[in-house]
Amino acid sequence: MKHPVQILEKYWGFSQFLPMQEEIITSVLNAKDSVALLPTGGGKSVCFQIPALAQDGICVVISPLVALMNDQVNSLKKKGIKALAITGGIKPQELNILLDNAIYGNYKFLYLSPERLKQELVQNAIRQMSINLFAIDEAHCISQWGNDFRPAYKNIKVLRSLHPLVPFIALTATATPEVLEDVIMQLQLEKPAVFKSSFVRENLSYQVIKEDDKLYRIEQLLKNNSESAIVYVRSRKHAVEVSNQLNSLGISSNYFHGGITSKEKQLRLEEWMQGKKEVMVATNAFGMGIDHPKVRFVFHIQLPESLESYFQEAGRAGRDRNYSSAIILYNDYDKLMVKKQFIDSRPNTKQLKVLYRTLSNYFQISYGEGEFINHSFSFTEFCKIYDLNYLLTYNGLTALDRLGVIQLSKQFGRKTILKFLLSSDKIIQYFTQDISISIIGKTILRLYGGIFDSPTGINLELISSKTGQNTEVIIAALKKMERDSVVDLKLHHTDSSITFIVPREDDKTINIISKELESLNQKKTDEVKAVLNYIENIKECKSLQLVRYFGETNAQPCGICSVCASQQSTPSKKETILISEKIKLLLEESEMTSREISEKLTFAEAKIIVVLRLMQDASKININTKNQYYLN
Repeated sequence: MKHPVQILEKYWGFSQFLPMQEEIITSVLNAKDSVALLPTGGGKSVCFQIPALAQDGICVVISPLVALMNDQVNSLKKKGIKALAITGGIKPQELNILLDNAIYGNYKFLYLSPERLKQELVQNAIRQMSINLFAIDEAHCISQWGNDFRPAYKNIKVLRSLHPLVPFIALTATATPEVLEDVIMQLQLEKPAVFKSSFVRENLSYQVIKEDDKLYRIEQLLKNNSESAIVYVRSRKHAVEVSNQLNSLGISSNYFHGGITSKEKQLRLEEWMQGKKEVMVATNAFGMGIDHPKVRFVFHIQLPESLESYFQEAGRAGRDRNYSSAIILYNDYDKLMVKKQFIDSRPNTKQLKVLYRTLSNYFQISYGEGEFINHSFSFTEFCKIYDLNYLLTYNGLTALDRLGVIQLSKQFGRKTILKFLLSSDKIIQYFTQDISISIIGKTILRLYGGIFDSPTGINLELISSKTGQNTEVIIAALKKMERDSVVDLKLHHTDSSITFIVPREDDKTINIISKELESLNQKKTDEVKAVLNYIENIKECKSLQLVRYFGETNAQPCGICSVCASQQSTPSKKETILISEKIKLLLEESEMTSREISEKLTFAEAKIIVVLRLMQDASKININTKNQYYLN
């Protein structure tokens, strides 16, 4: 067995661990079940990767996101470490090859989605592997009371029966005491060693600003920002709009949401990581696995649904431990909207019974039947047919999913996948045989440039709007091209799919889960109230409010949040250094008055004035006849 520090130096180039990493690694190497509760940027992946490398055998990592898996696998490969990931869309033959590689190929890491653990083929392969560790990343997803609950995480228990003696490590950045207890129970961890790092981020200034003109405030703060920023919004439409508005103001940005293709996501992420785009405007689809150290600002311009999600998203700022800001910009309308979306639109037991009966009738499921039958499902069509409220229906479906009545695939807006198999000349010749196919085919070629090179996601509604043909005609044309061996087609013209987990028993089915539904609704109400309390509490340090929510009660005021800054007219030594550095950067661009400097910084104006005087006394800056400061 190699010493952990030697492995750290060899592959990561560091000579010492971050706080708590070594203790966690030692616990894992002693074959103890372990829980690592570390904040975003705390180096969780090293806590399972190093003990896995220190021992013979392979580490199986359960991870919730394809992007997260691919990112870690690519990072390991660059270090010369053999790792592979088994994600969705893999053909059976390819799956067999990958599993054989994991068994016989001397690999050190196998990344799996929790859904894969349902497959008997995967279970049998894991049984044959020489496994040294099971690592459960984003472990809070297994708790029904966690913010990112994933029903598929319940499948993880099967690993205990496959390898009873192999230790588990559960890792997460956000877990309240209640969720942490539930994670330990759900994973059946045996007297685990729990390592809980402080949630305090000394370099991160949490700010809450009441602001009607949010875009103006963002513009002022980002004008002189040379590093990266994230702006979080709640909808895909809003992401596109805000990105366009920032671009029109001369701030280069792009948008990121669940409706864009994997290829587009990867390209946009790379541009942002490389600094080609300063700002990423994103929904919460831009989340786990985003490892960019130099993010200086994280904005939320709509209120988050919980402090768990906010803390994780805000924590993407300042991972290099340099001063950064996490800023909520809100107005009174935002408070009304967060209540409407997450409290008022949650179904009660009576409403859920109506929805469940409607859903069963929609799929023509007979009483006592339907168990484990999968159905393609168009969310939009379903709501239109029965004239249902979209938000109430969506919350009802997710409640049925969380409570184990159905399994709902979260792939709203997924696209049909298409690739042309013939050369462009032969395609054009083929189109001459049928004018209607020609119109559809040429429109697709104009819209999707790389469709000859690789399978490409296409939007049937977009093609319909461009050609004037309804989607049924387009689907028929695509199927004909597939029969003629012109295209390779994977047709997805529904929003998602639903699998009924239990047989239909109408009211009886819902009565069984009614108490859990009440608890779920109450929890969501409590989460929204916690968010509102956080933004409205202007007397207590924002950092203290956040860490107390996660069970940490002995922290000290941060001195740099919006509350601390407003309560102190004299900056601390740390603040003085931070403010003076920011002023230097601004004055390198141009001469400015104290008011102009204050507008562009997030510190209290009184503190900025103090620092300006100190800098002037030290002959670092001077002032001209127009009352503008400049660097000496």
